[in-house]
Amino acid sequence: MLATLVSKPFDAPGWVFEEKYDGKRMLAYKQGARVVLLSRNDMDNTDRFPGVAAAIKALRPATLLLDGEIVVFDRTRVSRFQLLQQGKGAPVYVVFDCLFAGGKDLRHEPLSARRAALERLVPSRGALLLSHRIASNGLQAYGIAKRKGYEGLLAKDLSSPYVGGRSRFWLKVKTHQEDEFVIVGYTAPRGSRRFLGALLLGAYARGKLHYVGKVGTGFNARTLAELYKQLKPLATSRTTLVEAARERDVTYVRPRVVAQISYQEWTADRRLRQPVFLGLRDDKRPEDVGLPQAQVFGGIAGRDKRRGEEVAEEGTEG
Repeated sequence: MLATLVSKPFDAPGWVFEEKYDGKRMLAYKQGARVVLLSRNDMDNTDRFPGVAAAIKALRPATLLLDGEIVVFDRTRVSRFQLLQQGKGAPVYVVFDCLFAGGKDLRHEPLSARRAALERLVPSRGALLLSHRIASNGLQAYGIAKRKGYEGLLAKDLSSPYVGGRSRFWLKVKTHQEDEFVIVGYTAPRGSRRFLGALLLGAYARGKLHYVGKVGTGFNARTLAELYKQLKPLATSRTTLVEAARERDVTYVRPRVVAQISYQEWTADRRLRQPVFLGLRDDKRPEDVGLPQAQVFGGIAGRDKRRGEEVAEEGTEG
């Protein structure tokens, strides 16, 4: 279940407001003594996070399917994707939903019942942590999230079922700009820098890949070497972008690698302002990386019972 991006925080009855974590989304399957951790693109991460797998294996139910995010916290207890990507710190599985438990399918139960099951079955200790609900008021929760430096806020409808795919039962509000982008090329290094200068970035809209700018900060010598080793075999003489990047000494690459980028804002010509490279994402497919566009949440106007969707003011699909 994926949250829909909205442009501003809100408060509404029957909604809860949770910390948005900066890590890797993961489904955890338990069947007897067997545990599997699967990312969004169906990559098996069980061996990569043995401590998390062991903690889930020790849980009492014989069968479980949990939804959560694997994160690493910094000293201020804020999750940081860079720390996880660099292998620094102890990975923790933050659990925020329970889909199956003891052979029972909970996906059609309301979130309130699924959370109650989660709190009964999953202790918040060691490598496991229940997702943090910040405040009962959404506007206050957003203020706290911004002050503490969280990536953002997740708002969830307590009456909602678990719906596979993008849903408006879950909404997300960002406190700062951070998104995934496809690496579409790189520039030649200058001065003392080796391997490459900057990464050229793109994102999809209606099936076409658009250029969004370049990032030249956030690297160290080791990162540059690893990026060059991964990107050089993907070099191509033709760009896959709708519009070619107006940069010098560019090597275009096939769109196979996804990067996590923080940035200040978008410029008027749809370019990233002050981007910083945070790391690579092996849990996201390049074709799923779309141009981030927030929807406007205009309040709850009712529920369309036939579709089971939230009825709110429509914006651009994110």
